[in-house]
Amino acid sequence: MSVSMAHGDLAAARSGDRDALERVLVRSRQDLRRYAEFHCVINDVEDAVQETLITVSRKLRDLRSLECFVSWTFRIVKRECNRLKRGMRLLTGDAITENILPVVLPEPCEWRHDVAAALESLPAHYREVVLLRDLEGLSIAEMADRLSLTREAVKARLHRARALAREYLDP
Repeated sequence: MSVSMAHGDLAAARSGDRDALERVLVRSRQDLRRYAEFHCVINDVEDAVQETLITVSRKLRDLRSLECFVSWTFRIVKRECNRLKRGMRLLTGDAITENILPVVLPEPCEWRHDVAAALESLPAHYREVVLLRDLEGLSIAEMADRLSLTREAVKARLHRARALAREYLDP
């Protein structure tokens, strides 16, 4: 990414110019993708890049120094890759390594049935928060807005829902 080439666009994007932001994101995309290929499982590269671009578009105004833009975006990609690896580790139980993980095979059907049964066993208000968070990927704040609850109430409900699901799934 050439910061000097895009420095004017970076400053404009930071001050709210949508067209400049789009140019910055388009210019950044290929380099972010290349960087993500070294840090993500191959199937997660595009997801990591997309999440990074979304984060950049939302938080560019918070960046203190435009000279840090490139390293900042690369840190976001790496963090996103690690987040995706952690999610996969939770599903597979494998340890996280710095190596690129092999292609992940889908989970056995019985796991899916067990998880579906656990979700079905939850009261509707608990099931809703689990689905909003884990399936739709909403943040706590977004869930609080959608459900007309406080952030604390959403967190408590999500915690209780996951605890109940764990109880159901533990033999």
